Amino acid sequence: MGFQFPKWLKTQNNLSHIDISNSGISQSIPTWFKNFSTHLSLVNISNNQINGPIAINDYSATRVLEIVDLSSNHFYGSVPNSLFKVGALFLSKNNFSSLSYICNVSDEYYLRILDISDNQLTGELPNCFLKLKDLRALILSNNKLSGEIPGFIGQLLSLAVLNLSRNLLSGKIPTRPQLQERDEASYIGNPELCGSPLLKKCPEHSKPTTPKSKTRQVLVMVIDIVVALASPIGFFLIILFKKAKKRLCKTRQVQQANEASKNGDILSIWNYDGKIAFEDIIKATEDFDIRYCIGTGGYGSVYRAQLPSGKIVALKKLHNSEAEKLSFRKSFENEVETLTKIRHRNIIRLYGFCLSKQSMFLIYEYMERGSLFCVLSNDLEVVELDWCKRINIIIKGIACALSYMHYDCTPPIVHRDITTTNILLNSEFEAFVSDYGTARLLDPDSSNQTMIAGTYGYIAPEFAYTMVITEKCDVYSFGVVVLETLMGKHSGDLLSKLMSSSSSSSIQHTLLSQIIDNRPSPPRNRLIEDDIVLIAMLGFACLNAKPNCRPTMKLVSHQLLAPKTSLAKRFSDVSLGQLMFPTEISLNVQNYDIHSIQEIQ
Repeated sequence: MGFQFPKWLKTQNNLSHIDISNSGISQSIPTWFKNFSTHLSLVNISNNQINGPIAINDYSATRVLEIVDLSSNHFYGSVPNSLFKVGALFLSKNNFSSLSYICNVSDEYYLRILDISDNQLTGELPNCFLKLKDLRALILSNNKLSGEIPGFIGQLLSLAVLNLSRNLLSGKIPTRPQLQERDEASYIGNPELCGSPLLKKCPEHSKPTTPKSKTRQVLVMVIDIVVALASPIGFFLIILFKKAKKRLCKTRQVQQANEASKNGDILSIWNYDGKIAFEDIIKATEDFDIRYCIGTGGYGSVYRAQLPSGKIVALKKLHNSEAEKLSFRKSFENEVETLTKIRHRNIIRLYGFCLSKQSMFLIYEYMERGSLFCVLSNDLEVVELDWCKRINIIIKGIACALSYMHYDCTPPIVHRDITTTNILLNSEFEAFVSDYGTARLLDPDSSNQTMIAGTYGYIAPEFAYTMVITEKCDVYSFGVVVLETLMGKHSGDLLSKLMSSSSSSSIQHTLLSQIIDNRPSPPRNRLIEDDIVLIAMLGFACLNAKPNCRPTMKLVSHQLLAPKTSLAKRFSDVSLGQLMFPTEISLNVQNYDIHSIQEIQ
């Protein structure tokens, strides 16, 4: 028997947020919820057993409501128009079957994030989405949507995140110039879609017949008829000639394909054992000469190789002594297995691998800037890593990648070694999570106990004594990386002082502006200052000693994407203690306190 909504809520008319997720509630939403409409900023009733249509009252009087999370229930039917007034609406893992209710939305609504993944949606995408002009994230994965992706997607100028994976969509992926590149993972799982490196190629349209070519075809046909009528032998000669011509064309196509492979089409390595590209790789690195080595990882060295095609790739090669060790070989195989299952614009792309007695190496896309750790350690290069790049590219990119691994992969994947060394940067300072040698697939039917893995200074404290791996281990490591990115160095000393009872009080009075990296130009834009405060607050929340009190990466990524209000305090006056205990101050960054929200699964 399920539980009901807590009756004590009826008398709490001035609540700013309600979080009764994971409570086993099966009762439908009571009518007295309308009493909260004026003051609410967050409603979270996810992960319950509520069945039926959404019976939430009108929020037309609401001015601050930012997030409504009704995911992981049994809702069906239509969505009330008033819910499109919120900033972020999460309806994943329910039983909705239609998107037609969006056509009832008026132009005045300002929804930024809409997640209706894992439902029973059918039919084509309606043009009514154009009404949601401020939409920044649209997630419709794991449904049964069909038809072609409409061109209006390109007209949603604010849209930055789109996920249409695992549906029944067909046709060619439309051009979306305003969206971030490298988003092929948004389309996988649609067998009839084409036009992306991860999908099938679109069929080439036949060239239009010109008057000249048409005249030539008619002339050839007339000659064939005349020759055939004049001599039976001529008829058979024509047939043999055409068969030979067809065979010759096919042979040339095969030769061209083989030549392309030999010239370094590294994607073809997935269809073979690495033999085709092997000679090119050996030649490009002069048999893995030390001159081409650009770094050393946890279980091998990394080399830069330029193939005959001009493509530059990175190779992670196990040394012969390491290849003989079972633990290194297992890490190698684990990284291959993990990276072949996931695709995300902020996760390093694995092109292929070679696993043989002679050599073992992985082939990745090349990252021009190297690791985040190296950039932060270089006083000259770090100046280019301004606050806008640190906020919008690095921290948000890492958060989205981890959220994808924890919530969009089945089973969930825990990285177990999130560090600045394992965050790679391309020429545009885009961040990519790499090194999946210790990654672990979470088994819901297992205790997930494992041997300790990771890097000292980034490992969650509870992992040392429980030996149980959870997503919250990655959350803790992410918190360390956040502070390191803001400070420009590892935050170990700061964390030690905060945990020490003797110095905790004094360090809490330290200003945020005093600890952030002073090598790039200081933040002078108010929006950037607000982002730094929010990110620092999220970073400290991720470092909570109690795993259950840490936010999930899903919540963190949503916070970074959601619209924000201005700080109630000046940036120069914000202290570390206020970031760690935001309930004690009026930091009005996101309209609600991150620490007071329970887990959102």
